[in-house]
Amino acid sequence: EGSLLVEGPKGRLEIPLRAPIGATLEGGTVRLENGSPADRRARAAHGLSRALLANAIRGVTAGYERRLEIVGVGWNAKLQGKDLALTVGFAHPVVLPVGEGLSVECPQPTVIVVRGADRQAVGSLAAKIRSVRPPEPYNGKGIKYDGEVIRRKAGKAFAAGAAGAGG
Repeated sequence: EGSLLVEGPKGRLEIPLRAPIGATLEGGTVRLENGSPADRRARAAHGLSRALLANAIRGVTAGYERRLEIVGVGWNAKLQGKDLALTVGFAHPVVLPVGEGLSVECPQPTVIVVRGADRQAVGSLAAKIRSVRPPEPYNGKGIKYDGEVIRRKAGKAFAAGAAGAGG
């Protein structure tokens, strides 16, 4: 009562339901019902519950995946047991624990793949990995999502007129 349990080959997830939202199972189909459709918050909770349920069903059947790329000379990632060790230009490697229900693999030293059934947990871990060294706009070095476009800025330009004006 008050939550839905979704099980599949990739795992099991529990989805909490807000107060006016109810759920019924009718022949393999889950139907969410809004107890007070006139209330704006209840309509928002209905849409949120539907999206969370759809994400959970997709997660336990197909799973979610997020790929990250490391750009930088000598920068890499490797697994140390259940932890991910990132060597990204600091004096020491940064070690991040991998949460329960998630898997991380490094098919190449500069590629990180995060997989799991919970969409929010996969995205959260990927964001935490990216936040260790976000891409910078001048050289493009850092950890970025696969397919992310980094807008580059021009560096300092030598101003010939201003530098040689005094002489």
